[in-house]
Amino acid sequence: MRYAVRSGLGCSTSPSASWTKSQVERENNKDYNQVLLDVRRSLRRFPPGMPDEQREGLQEELIDIILRVLKHNPQLHYYQGYHDIVVTFLLVLEERLATALVEKLSTHHLRDFMDPTMDNTKHILNYLMPIIERINPDVHDFMQQAEVGTVFALSWLITWFGHVLSDFRHVVRLYDFFLACHPLMPIYFAAVIVLYREEEVLECECDMAMVHHLLSQIPQDLPYETLISRAGDLFVQFPPSELAREVASHDGMASSTFKDFDLASTQQRPDSVLRRRRRQKQAAMDSAAAAAASTAVARPSAARRFVRLAMMGLTVALGAAALAVVNSALEWAPNLDLFP
Repeated sequence: MRYAVRSGLGCSTSPSASWTKSQVERENNKDYNQVLLDVRRSLRRFPPGMPDEQREGLQEELIDIILRVLKHNPQLHYYQGYHDIVVTFLLVLEERLATALVEKLSTHHLRDFMDPTMDNTKHILNYLMPIIERINPDVHDFMQQAEVGTVFALSWLITWFGHVLSDFRHVVRLYDFFLACHPLMPIYFAAVIVLYREEEVLECECDMAMVHHLLSQIPQDLPYETLISRAGDLFVQFPPSELAREVASHDGMASSTFKDFDLASTQQRPDSVLRRRRRQKQAAMDSAAAAAASTAVARPSAARRFVRLAMMGLTVALGAAALAVVNSALEWAPNLDLFP
């Protein structure tokens, strides 16, 4: 499968003379042990019936590609699920081309997932519910009542569905789609999947665990072409700038103007503006708290109430988000072993 597809793309099956495979230092690499564990558990990502020798060789190439990209880009941080994306390209392209493409992708479409924390990943997930609310308020309200959150779609987002789909044809079709689109398109596709399962969702018991289990078990027989078309329509109908304003009204941590979001999109960092917004919000809250404290002598009780409310607002805006991510991750994947 790999070589047939590669030939169809017009790519050479042998490395060019200008490219030589560099030795990758493994044992002293801080990410090596985790990468090795993830790659060893990636057996199902390889075509059934592939000879063990060939698969093992590809797994070694997979490790080298990941470590090479991380070494060349120290600002990037490995995350569990990254190997699911890399192996998809490795199965279609030879190592040299896969390395070049993955490196470019890692500094653009995947950049927010490769930050030191999950903050930007969580903010991207926050775009899911506004899309669902616009199309089907009943499903949105049901999910809100069940308090299911959006963590069920985490592996979908950060692996471009590579980890949850068993048919390689569907995976590469989605990758084609996402590569040609805005970096936030995977979240639109995630929303389309939830909306497609409307009847199942509304018939489910309104319980967080039950709804989470239902949604996380993605069907394998989805009408992919129909859903791809629908996701594209929703992107045009509800552009990210409009959703960003809505998310901002909920948590005050998303970009709220088209200019800001357009800049982030141009840089292929759909969530990069959010950190600046959060810093601005914190600075404003600190200034408000300081101003309130300065009036404490004249109006001690009122000032104390104002400061207390200001600090409570800051805690809700900054603390609850981080706490929700950590708690959700722990519930979904004990010991932070995100991908079994």
